[in-house]
Amino acid sequence: MADPVMTLEMVEASQMGMKAVGAGLAVGLTGVGTGVAELGIGAAAVGATAENKDMFGLALLFTVIPETIVIFGLVVALLLLF
Repeated sequence: MADPVMTLEMVEASQMGMKAVGAGLAVGLTGVGTGVAELGIGAAAVGATAENKDMFGLALLFTVIPETIVIFGLVVALLLLF
């Protein structure tokens, strides 16, 4: 049998594929992590706001904080791709 030889084009295509997989994982896993974090925070924020309307600003702040994690994942993905 012939020895499998990888050409330069095959290596470059494989590297681009791995970069794409890494970028997808960076955004996808940070999205899942944010969703899990929002699960508890969102329920607590709605409950606190229902009891005291003055808590809305603080609840909104606590709800927005985990969403910055997705932005970091997006930055990592863009750094990988470009």
